[in-house]
Amino acid sequence: MFKHLLVPTDGSPLSDSTVARAVAFARDAGARITFFYAQPDFPMPIYGEGALIDPTTPEQFAKSTEEEAQRILAQAKAAAEAEGVTAGTDTVVNEVPYEAIIDAADRLGCDLIFMASHGRRGIAGLLLGSETQKVLTHSKTPVLVYR
Repeated sequence: MFKHLLVPTDGSPLSDSTVARAVAFARDAGARITFFYAQPDFPMPIYGEGALIDPTTPEQFAKSTEEEAQRILAQAKAAAEAEGVTAGTDTVVNEVPYEAIIDAADRLGCDLIFMASHGRRGIAGLLLGSETQKVLTHSKTPVLVYR
């Protein structure tokens, strides 16, 4: 049985729904959860004709993305704790979210990655979200895809 779930989250409505389902799954399984958020790295400016000047410095960008990560993770952790599920959080800066998710599962010793598909129906429903698809095809850790 699974004892430590990694649950990637980004604060979107679909992600919030997945957090709720993962909490119920963990509660029923007697498992703990680590909620994970992959922070984007500072985008490199492209200079040239018509380029937009971004007044944000790399430090300001890092501070705001860290604050956003902590807000999203705290909300997910509170949802788990309200249901009696032990939960922790983890976040890293990585431009390639699927690699960050797989690395976190390995680094933290998780035995299941619990993540969302896009939640689309019909023909589009056959295609998973690109990050979910990449995690499925590259991870050695089992992946449960919630839709």
